[in-house]
Amino acid sequence: MISGRYGRRLLGFLHQQRIDATGILEGAGLDEHTLNQPDLFLSMEQVCHILGRCKRELGDERAPFQFGQGLDLHGHGLRGFTQNSGNNPRCLAEMILHYFRVTLPIMGLQLHCDGRVAMIRLEDTWDLGELRDFVCKIYLGSVHSLTRPFSLACSIEFDFPSALPAHQWHRTAGGTPVRFSGEYNQVVVPLDALRGTIGGGAPTPPVDAGTMQDSDEVVRRARRLITEQPGRDATLERVALRLGMSSRSLRRHLSLSGYTFSDIRNEVRLGFATRYLTESRVSLDTIAEWLGYSDQASFSKAYRTWTGKTPGQVRRGHQRRDD
Repeated sequence: MISGRYGRRLLGFLHQQRIDATGILEGAGLDEHTLNQPDLFLSMEQVCHILGRCKRELGDERAPFQFGQGLDLHGHGLRGFTQNSGNNPRCLAEMILHYFRVTLPIMGLQLHCDGRVAMIRLEDTWDLGELRDFVCKIYLGSVHSLTRPFSLACSIEFDFPSALPAHQWHRTAGGTPVRFSGEYNQVVVPLDALRGTIGGGAPTPPVDAGTMQDSDEVVRRARRLITEQPGRDATLERVALRLGMSSRSLRRHLSLSGYTFSDIRNEVRLGFATRYLTESRVSLDTIAEWLGYSDQASFSKAYRTWTGKTPGQVRRGHQRRDD
């Protein structure tokens, strides 16, 4: 479920390009009036339908990146987050990534560090088909916009080719180097080029490269264990025991990679819950039990916190579309 905020921002971008939004929304069960409802959420089916039409209408392969560049802190509704990040750019980056994972789950975002550079990397979570390149450009355009306040020395990498000459992309990205046919889709920020802090305080202390690599591996293993058992066994203490380490060590490794244990558990549980709600007729009580909640009310409260909708609303909405 994607916030309707992004649909409204996209229509604003299309209007700037002098493209009629009526045809873009046709067939998605939406119109501009509906899209302006503040509590609207879009399904992945609607998002893909709209993006597919946008791709055909926009033509210029740089357009999705340019749209992403407009998704700055204000565009994501994240302006207030800066007030909670203190003077630590890494803290802000972690908060932004967590926000992306919950509210814009079209692709996954991971933060990797090797002691020299920080890499904000995309991961495939849906089979987007021909839309994959288009969506990658939107994401990295936005990530680029969000990272530039901290470093002008960043670079952008895509794992697919471009038909345009390098100088056109260089100009579109405001002078940032852009490379295609690379290994990943990512924005790379040199740690020694970070502009200290947002408010001018003390910079973030460096992290040992070996420790950071170990921590990324711990995150992957912890996520796998939670995915295997997302219910009541998905506690910090039990996962740490299965990993052969103390709870304190697990918490420290997750923190170094930009996570908390509840971040990962909530992501996993949200994925399972949405699949159960939209792809099965399993009762809400049963889903709550499978995911480790004491009762349906606790599960419903958590799901509404994640998505802005209750499990019942999501299931009823999916059933109406099927009918």
